[in-house]
Amino acid sequence: MSELNFEFFNDWVEKKLGIQLNSYKQKQMQRRIGNIMHTTGAKTLEEYAQILTRDKAARDAFVEHLTINVTEFYRNKEIFESFEETVKQIILPKYKLPKIWSAACSIGAEPYTLAMILDQNQIKGKIVATDIDKVILDKAKAGTYKLAELKNLAPKVLERYFTKQDNLYEIKPQIKKYVTFKRHDLLKDSYEPNCHIIVCRNVTIYFNSDARDEVYQKFSDVLMPGGILFTGATETISNCEQFGLKKVDSFIYQKI
Repeated sequence: MSELNFEFFNDWVEKKLGIQLNSYKQKQMQRRIGNIMHTTGAKTLEEYAQILTRDKAARDAFVEHLTINVTEFYRNKEIFESFEETVKQIILPKYKLPKIWSAACSIGAEPYTLAMILDQNQIKGKIVATDIDKVILDKAKAGTYKLAELKNLAPKVLERYFTKQDNLYEIKPQIKKYVTFKRHDLLKDSYEPNCHIIVCRNVTIYFNSDARDEVYQKFSDVLMPGGILFTGATETISNCEQFGLKKVDSFIYQKI
């Protein structure tokens, strides 16, 4: 994949699909694009762009392939345990109706898990869940999952919060009402204001350093004083002070 061709494709994708590929790590992105391009039979990026122009299914598959979609509830359980403790001990004493942003929410496993934690503790709150991938967002809104996607849930939680329909499980309305889904691009759209908690895991590791710093600064800007940012377990903000954040734990940062 030549540098010249990739520059053309970058420009085309940003113009036609609104996705800024040059904000991602280039080698990693080229590899992912090459993998999905070859499934269409395209030999060049120019040819692939023509396919994406005329084929909506190919466009949807392209966008879905670029995004990293987490498909399990309670993935990395320690983060959700920390979330529960954070809401109770840090947020609720200061803010009675917490606003939580689940950024890059994928199929909805994360925001619905957060909603279940709020419900279990009889905490009122608002969860805004966003993702760049419209197809994935539609699945999240439907709230219907295979049992394999729920394997980390205890049977009593499954019974309390899901309705079984044939071989699928649907989130009950009492959990759905916590969550509002929106399409959002972290690299170009305005950020959700006045957040008390932001959860954004395993996303910024795919961005280049400039894009990553910009995202962290924007997260800090929309956090309320004392608000909390959760990152992925491998995402360390080494220069967090420059964004007005302080490190609380290995994946937890607080707005100063």
